[in-house]
Amino acid sequence: MEYFDALIVGSGAAGLYTALNLPRDWRVALLTKEDLRASSSDWAQGGIAAVIDPTDSFLLHTEDTMVAGAGLCERQAVEVLVEEAPERIAELIHLGVSFDRYQGRLDLTLEAAHSRKRILHAQDATGRELVRALTEEVLVQPNITIYEKTLVTDLWVARGRCWGVRTRRAGVAAYLGAPVTVLATGGASRVFLHSTNPPVCTGDGLAMAWLAGARLRDMEFVQFHPTALAVPGAPRLLISEAVRGEGAHVLDRQGQRFLSRYHPAGELAPRDVVARAIYLHLRERGEDRVFIDFRPVGQQRIEQRFPNIRLTCAQYGLDIFEEPIPVAPAAHYCMGGVQTDLLGQTSVPGLWAVGETASTGVHGANRLASNSLLECLVFAHRIGRHTGLNTLNYPPPPALVDQAPPSPAAVQTILRQLPVLCWEACGIVRTALDLERGLAQLRLWQEWLAQADWTLDREALEARNQILVAYLLLQSALWRRESRGAHFRSDFPETALSWQVHTVIEHDHWSAQALKPDPVVYR
Repeated sequence: MEYFDALIVGSGAAGLYTALNLPRDWRVALLTKEDLRASSSDWAQGGIAAVIDPTDSFLLHTEDTMVAGAGLCERQAVEVLVEEAPERIAELIHLGVSFDRYQGRLDLTLEAAHSRKRILHAQDATGRELVRALTEEVLVQPNITIYEKTLVTDLWVARGRCWGVRTRRAGVAAYLGAPVTVLATGGASRVFLHSTNPPVCTGDGLAMAWLAGARLRDMEFVQFHPTALAVPGAPRLLISEAVRGEGAHVLDRQGQRFLSRYHPAGELAPRDVVARAIYLHLRERGEDRVFIDFRPVGQQRIEQRFPNIRLTCAQYGLDIFEEPIPVAPAAHYCMGGVQTDLLGQTSVPGLWAVGETASTGVHGANRLASNSLLECLVFAHRIGRHTGLNTLNYPPPPALVDQAPPSPAAVQTILRQLPVLCWEACGIVRTALDLERGLAQLRLWQEWLAQADWTLDREALEARNQILVAYLLLQSALWRRESRGAHFRSDFPETALSWQVHTVIEHDHWSAQALKPDPVVYR
């Protein structure tokens, strides 16, 4: 058995940046079930929001975030996010992240629901550029050991704290111990049929934290990106919010703009409003896609800002200079997650969470565009710089005894049908009847596999984790009997003041948690 000072599970921006911010004399293990670049961060086209321009302010960024969050943002967390953003951007530039520039200055752009131009991009592959720079830095640090192709199957929890993780690598099970374990496993949007996330985003960290007794929060709030590429056989490539921010139009099959019928801001309305408007427009007409027209942006600006979108569309016979391209909503980002404090600590001693896995209080009911990569950086830095070591007297790890594996046919059935269930029962528009039917099917699947050992096979493990995440998602959506932010119940379409609370899930019990009061003085 090996021991480290810190274990980080996940190799996206949150995991990489946490590793780089931990003390350089710590022995750090970075574990990922694929390779270092297989993450949602690497797929992220959107940029990073930060107050850079002199005409912008922390107060404006804070208020934009609070408004987007529909009454559920924790103001103190939002202030931490926006006030520490400029320093994190400066560090990225020092590490070699190549942000777009115009006449020598950082080229700031506008995105939906932002009141100022404050979005930094690296063309339309900001996440990829960020992961590139962070990965190169991680690889040269002698204190960081990288475990690729390594399944983390469970957290090692005993005597009320987390002691490390159980892993399976090359078919061999083992425990790794550390006083600090950080979950940076990303989100869980692959539980939906249509998702902008890479296949690795199966909610592993959320499921493991739940099984370990950690408190989760606001799982019902899943953001559906309104414009994902809708071409048969093609991945649901995210057509960035920045495209509409630059002036692209959303059209129906008749070539008409229609979003202003649903919101006066039209294409620049909040993301959940645009996604719901497209969904309702398509359902009303019995159609499956709308179109986004790049041509108002102009060819020169398209070539400068969106080269990867242009090339990917070309692979599927689409010329964004000549024709609108088909798009439809897809699941994109989980606002809820493992509840943490402002230093990333969860309710389980010894366990931290960061990035999309965590619920820091920043996003509320609806994440403001381009705050997600920023959240990774700000809270990863806080974990790295404020987490101390404890001398531990480790208990003996549980015995590594393999039981019978689950039925391969059952696993394949779940992996095939569960995304359809989540999309239909807990998608953009939800009802109690659909949620209850979905929960009944999830319970049946859990009974199928209750006696199996999930650690033997990656697909089996991911099926277990997706069942758990789907259960938490649907049950939370059923519990919240109102519509707020990204959560829309057609049987409870109004936003109710009495529901301005967080949904807290602890030990299979759902309850409300009041928001912290705003600070009296703005820092």
